[in-house]
Amino acid sequence: MITENFNRRRELQEISIHTDLVVAGGGLTGVCCAIAAAREGLEVVLVQDRPVLGGNASSEVRIWALGATSHMGNNNRWSREGGIIDEILVENTYRNKEGNPVFFDMVLIDKVLSEKNITLLLNTVVYDVEKKDDRTIAGVTAFNDQNEIRYKISASYFADCTGDGTLGYLAGASYRQGAEDSNVYGEGFAPDKKSYGEFLGHSIIFYVKDTGKPVRFTAPEFALKNAEKFIPKLHDPLYFNVGQQGCKYWWLEYGGRFDTIKDTEKIKFELWKVVYGVWDYMKNSGKFPQAANLTLEWAGLISGKRESRRFIGLYTISQKDLIGQIRHYDDVAFGGWAIDLHPSDGVYAEGKACNQWHSKGVYGIPYRCYVSPDLGNLFIGGRIMSSSHVANGSTRVMCTSALGGEVIGRAAAICMRTGLGPSGLALPENIQELQTRLISNGNFIPGLELKNNRNMLCGAKVSASSELKLGTLAHDGSWFRLDYPAAQLIPVERRAPSVRMDIIADEDTELTVELRSSSRRENYTPDVTDEARIIALTRGENHISIDFGHEYDSSRYVFICFMANPAVRIPQSSMIVSGLTAVFNHINPAVSNFGRQDPPEGIGVESFEFWCPKRRPEARNIAMNFEPALDCFRAENVKSPYYRPYLGTNAWVAASDDKRPWLRVEFGEPKTIGTLKLFFDTDADNAMETVQMGHSESVMPCCIRSLKVIDDGGSEIAQIKNNHSSMREISFVEPVITRSMTIVPEVPDGNVLPGLMGVFAE
Repeated sequence: MITENFNRRRELQEISIHTDLVVAGGGLTGVCCAIAAAREGLEVVLVQDRPVLGGNASSEVRIWALGATSHMGNNNRWSREGGIIDEILVENTYRNKEGNPVFFDMVLIDKVLSEKNITLLLNTVVYDVEKKDDRTIAGVTAFNDQNEIRYKISASYFADCTGDGTLGYLAGASYRQGAEDSNVYGEGFAPDKKSYGEFLGHSIIFYVKDTGKPVRFTAPEFALKNAEKFIPKLHDPLYFNVGQQGCKYWWLEYGGRFDTIKDTEKIKFELWKVVYGVWDYMKNSGKFPQAANLTLEWAGLISGKRESRRFIGLYTISQKDLIGQIRHYDDVAFGGWAIDLHPSDGVYAEGKACNQWHSKGVYGIPYRCYVSPDLGNLFIGGRIMSSSHVANGSTRVMCTSALGGEVIGRAAAICMRTGLGPSGLALPENIQELQTRLISNGNFIPGLELKNNRNMLCGAKVSASSELKLGTLAHDGSWFRLDYPAAQLIPVERRAPSVRMDIIADEDTELTVELRSSSRRENYTPDVTDEARIIALTRGENHISIDFGHEYDSSRYVFICFMANPAVRIPQSSMIVSGLTAVFNHINPAVSNFGRQDPPEGIGVESFEFWCPKRRPEARNIAMNFEPALDCFRAENVKSPYYRPYLGTNAWVAASDDKRPWLRVEFGEPKTIGTLKLFFDTDADNAMETVQMGHSESVMPCCIRSLKVIDDGGSEIAQIKNNHSSMREISFVEPVITRSMTIVPEVPDGNVLPGLMGVFAE
C-alpha cells in the first residue's frame, strides 16, 4: 500500500540518457535507421510516439509498404529495395504471407528488440530540444504518458524520422510546406495551386468481415449523410465496389486545403465522418444486398499522412532528377514509385483521385538530401527529406523512405568514427566509404559499381562444378493466348540469340515478333525496336525459328516481344530461373498503368509502354530454345556488387543436371576471414506488399535454402539451413585462416534453377 499526504507540487520522474544517436520517429525510416546504426556499433535511442512501430505501415494505419516495385505495375524490374528494409519485407513474407497487419507489428518489434544496442521508447513524444549552440543539438526532452516519465536524452547525432519533422522544426532547421511554383525547379508537373491544391491529404481506411448472417448498422450522428451525393467516386467502379476494403480505399483522403500538421485532428474527424458515411451508404442505401452479412471489423483511429514539412538539405531532388534519372556523385539510395500527386480536395474532388506519372526506370537519391545545412549534427529522413513537392510525390513512399533511414544510420556511424559531420561526409572525397558500407550490406545504388577492396574476393579466383548454359525454357503444356502482347526478358552480352519454338494458330494469320531494348541499357522499358520479323502462320501447330542477327555494344537485358494476335497461342514454361522473367503489355489501373503512358504536353514526362510481369502462381516464362544457349550464369558473377539482376543476371547458377554443385574461391595465399556474407535470390521483382495483399509463397523459389562452407583442408567451417533471407552473415567466433573456401549449396527439387547472387568475405 502507498499513501502520500498532500504536497503543494509534485515533479514527474525524470530519467537522463546519454547515447550516440537519437532517432526520433519509429516508422519504417526510423526503424531502419536505428537498426543500421546499432549494427555499426552505435548506442541508439529510438523514440516513438505510438504504441507500435511502423508508422503508416503499422496496424494503426494499415497501408502497405511499397517503393520502386509499384505493385509490379511499372517497368522497374528487380527493383525491390535492398538492405534492412528488404530484410524486413522478406521476413514478413516468410512469417506473414497472408498480410496480417498485427503480425507485421510483431516483425518490426522483433527486429528492433533483437538489437542489443537499441533502447526503444514507445509511447514517448519528443517535445523540446536543447541546443549547445546555434548549429548543434545537445539533447531532446521526451515524455511518456503511460509511465509518467520525462526523458532527457543527450547524444552526438540526431535523426529526425518523425514524418512531420518535429525535431528539425524545434531545432530551427529550414523547411518548406506546400508546392513550389513550376519555375523554381523547372517542373512541368507542378500543380495549379488554386484548382488542384498544393498539399496531399490524409487517409483513413477500414476492414470488413463477412459474419455469415445479417448484421444491422445504425450510423452515428456524426457520419456523413447522403455520402453518394458528396463523394463522386462512389459512382466510379474503378474506385468503389462492395467487395473491396483496406488499402483499396486509399482515396478516402482529406485535408489538402488545411495545415496537415496543426489541423490533423480536424482532418481525422472529417475522415471518420467519411468512413462511417460510406459504410452507411453500403449497408443502408438498399443498393447493395450483398453487404447484408458484412460488418465493419476495423476503422483507423489515426489518419495516415502523406505530406507535411519538407526540410531544405544540401541538395533538393526535383522532377528533373526523377524523370531524367540523373546520376549524382553521392547517390546512396533509389526510388521508382510514380510521381504521385493527389487533388487537395481529396475524397470530395471530381475526376481522378491521383495523377501518377512514371519514369522509364529507377532514379538515384543523393546523400545530400538527408543533411540539413543549418545544423551540424542533424540528419533528416523519410518523407521530410529535401525534395520538391513534385518529387516528394515519389520519394515519400515508405520503402523509398526506409532506404534513407539505413543511409542515415550508417552515415552517423561513420561520422562518429571519423569525426566528420554529416556535411563533411557529403564531400566527394568522403562519400565512397558510406556507399561501400551500403553496398556490402545488400543495398543497390543504380549505376554505382564500386570496387570494394575489403572484399577478399576481389583478387581471388572463382570456379564452379558447373555453370548453367540455358538452351531451353521447356514447355510445360500450357499456352498463352496473345490477347495482348507478351515478351521474354533475357540478358545478352553481345549478340542476341536465335529463337526456336512451337506456336499454335487458330487460323492462317501473321505474327509480328520484335527484338526490343531500352534506350538506357540499365532500364527495362522496351522503347527501342532493334529488329522486327513478320511470321506467316498456318492453322494448327507451327514450328518457327527466328535469327534477329542483332549485336549490342554491351551487356543488357532485351525483350523478345510477341505482339497481340488473339488467334495465336504461345507456349509457356514453368521453369523458374534466376534473372529471367516474362512480361506483358497489359494494364494495372491501381498504379495508373493502362498499357502505356501518354502525358499531356509540357509536363516534362515521357510517353512509353508498360511491360510488366504476372505474379506467381500465374507467372510463367515463355517456352523457347536459344541458339547459342544463354551463357550468363558464371561463377565470376558472385564478385559483382549488384546482388540482383542488373545489366545481367549477376548470379551463379549451376547446370540443371549438376546434382552436387559447388563454387570454390581460391585466394592464392592464406587469408584470415572474420565475416562471410552470402547473398541469395529472393526475387527482387516481387513487391512483397506488407499488409492485406497475400503472397503465394513464404519462401521465394530461387532462394538457396541450405549450404555448407568448407575450408582448404576439407573441414566444414559454416552451415546454413532453412534459409529464406536475401543475405546471411556468418561471423566467426575465431577467425578462419584458409587458402580457399568451397560453398556447397543444396539442389532444390523441380524446375527451379536458383542463383547465388554474391559472396563477400572480410
